[in-house]
Amino acid sequence: MEYFVPPGSVVRTIWGKADTILFIFAGAAAEFAVNKAVDWLYFTGRLPADPLGRLFSTVEYARQIVFAEQHAAERAIDTIVAIHAGVEAQRGQRIPAWAYRDVLFMLIDYSIRAYEALERPLTAAEKQEVVAVFGRVGQRMGIPEVPLTYGPWHAARQQHLRQDLAPSRYTTDLYRQYRRHLGPVRYRLLRAAQGLIVPPLVRQLLRLGSGWEIRRLLPLYHRTQHLGPSRWAREALLPTAYKAQIQALDVVPAVAA
Repeated sequence: MEYFVPPGSVVRTIWGKADTILFIFAGAAAEFAVNKAVDWLYFTGRLPADPLGRLFSTVEYARQIVFAEQHAAERAIDTIVAIHAGVEAQRGQRIPAWAYRDVLFMLIDYSIRAYEALERPLTAAEKQEVVAVFGRVGQRMGIPEVPLTYGPWHAARQQHLRQDLAPSRYTTDLYRQYRRHLGPVRYRLLRAAQGLIVPPLVRQLLRLGSGWEIRRLLPLYHRTQHLGPSRWAREALLPTAYKAQIQALDVVPAVAA
């Protein structure tokens, strides 16, 4: 059977573990808030109304692509395209190509950053593999000018960060929603995780700090991540209602590999 992402790929390893996925979306949640196209996420009202639900729905699509066989993954990508086309029709505008690339670049960057923060540095070949996989997603979606190799992607990513980020009224409101849905303690943990994972410019725009609260716990995490108390602590980062969904993010190691 042919898979969109071959068994043994580091992309499957990254997206087969709940801890890493939660850090990926902590970073994306920060950067979305200062992206100049964030108004598109507000147009349907789904993001501010239920940011955690939106997180898990997005994760589900990503996992369908990463772990599905070729044709099923392509159908999932086509569904994403159709959903965005429907939103564009409702608004009477096209989502800019740069905004699509921004989202794709976030998935690449935070996949690398999250795994390296929680596990180990990726090799040059592994980083190239992450770029290639999500580059193929972009190609299937019809996004123009999507780099397929690490060097050109990294250069384009830096340019996008400089051009496409600016705080707005949506930034303030989105963080207000994060706090309302998470509560003060989990909200503080979210900001600490974001401070650890995001690029310096995003950290500066959102005044996130360095994430020292999380950083100092990483050595303990590395020693205890497979133990019950460590899993309990991870699940405590989100409300109890999402416990089953968090647990479902972990893929059996044999499947991921």
